[in-house]
Amino acid sequence: MCSVVDVADYILEKYGTMTTMKLQKLAFYSQARALVVNGTPLFDDDFEAWANGPVSPALYALHKGRFLVHPGDLGCHGGKDASLGPGTAAAVDGACGFLSTLSGNQLSQMTHAEDPWMHARKGCSDGDRCRTVIAKESMKDYYSLHPVWSARGGL
Repeated sequence: MCSVVDVADYILEKYGTMTTMKLQKLAFYSQARALVVNGTPLFDDDFEAWANGPVSPALYALHKGRFLVHPGDLGCHGGKDASLGPGTAAAVDGACGFLSTLSGNQLSQMTHAEDPWMHARKGCSDGDRCRTVIAKESMKDYYSLHPVWSARGGL
């Protein structure tokens, strides 16, 4: 099994430089798609329900203080070819193909309207710090019924 950092490295290699917010959301949706399509997570790392949407603390630790991240910035090597197997890469590409055309702010707004993030933030006000983990089961259940990774909303 790979890590969230492996997936993020792959996303950067394939889709290029992007904001940290966009990278976090693409990694989140990649995990959600794998849960729906494969029935298993891509990685064990969790996402927390931060004020600006889902954030992986493990990934955040590598880009903290940056606005943009570039391929190679995460310290991984060969993300596109070595870190991900073909099935994993296909899951990531299935999520990111359409979603990578959106901005980080658009992706963040999407997550704010979706149950996994909203349920994890229950009881928190806008802008409040929240370290509640977004349950993988919640992601699987919600995105099985509401796929977001294509313009048509399909798998």
